[in-house]
Amino acid sequence: MAAIRKRGDLQWQAEVRKKGHPPQRRTFTYRDDAERWAKETEVAIERGLFFDRTKAERNTVSELIATYRKDVMPSLSGKHLKPALNALEPVFGEYALSSVTSEMISKYRDTRLKTVAESTVKKEINLLSKIIDLAGKEWGIPVAVNPCLNVKRPIEPKGRERRFVGTEEKYLLYSCGASSPELEAIVIVGIETAARLGELIDLQWKHVNLDKRTARLLDTKNGEDRSIPLSSRAVDALKSLKSLPRHISGRVFYRWTAADSFNKTWTRACARTGIEGLHFHDLRHEGCSRLADKFHMHELMKITGHKTAAMLARYYHPRAEDLAKKLA
Repeated sequence: MAAIRKRGDLQWQAEVRKKGHPPQRRTFTYRDDAERWAKETEVAIERGLFFDRTKAERNTVSELIATYRKDVMPSLSGKHLKPALNALEPVFGEYALSSVTSEMISKYRDTRLKTVAESTVKKEINLLSKIIDLAGKEWGIPVAVNPCLNVKRPIEPKGRERRFVGTEEKYLLYSCGASSPELEAIVIVGIETAARLGELIDLQWKHVNLDKRTARLLDTKNGEDRSIPLSSRAVDALKSLKSLPRHISGRVFYRWTAADSFNKTWTRACARTGIEGLHFHDLRHEGCSRLADKFHMHELMKITGHKTAAMLARYYHPRAEDLAKKLA
């Protein structure tokens, strides 16, 4: 049954009670609006279609993000989370959860694509979707339909397949060695282990065992620590640094504090040898492709830190001539 009550001079409260359902109440400025809502709610309850939007109307996206930062983020290690939240909050933060629409998210996607990569925008929308799902499943703030479900994610460009060509590796290492032993060593270790640049920059001597030929990488991109084997070439490169002064931080490659500072050094090294279009991350592709000849897929995934075979496949680029040799 629906009841309409006057509350003060300018408000009307509509209340709908039905057995088996909690009472539903809404306040309106006009009686006609209160009666209309009461009738629609009664019909929706009878048909099993009613959805209580009250909490979604009272909680803003900023409040949900604050809950996510406090209760969820401390247990995660994804480095993209903080920047993603910082991008989402200024755009959606002031809106009530119930007010966020697919159209708003699509507009956000198109605007962001003008300044950042497709993969970045995809991660941001997926994070917003995750927060909305958590609001409904764990925080008691549901919406009828997650608006992110109806938004097409950006299509990421085809993965890079760049590997060394001809004598590029020989001349690059010569250029790096002429610059500094640390630069030559980090390039060799990058090729031999297929480790990410950030993982190498964070590597500490206390996690390197040259006798056992292993290194321990901490807080990696996928959120897990992992141990990697070191080839003889990688061991020799690290031994070459043993005679150099140790840094107070204990890091092996302490000359660079982050990828940004290293990339300037890398760009100059490539320029000195005339190498074009080679990123340091391409060494991970090179390393994965070489290691694939020595390890089974699941062993290789343990070394590279890839969670799935599909992700690993994006880094495996065998040369046709090498495959032909196997046939022979």
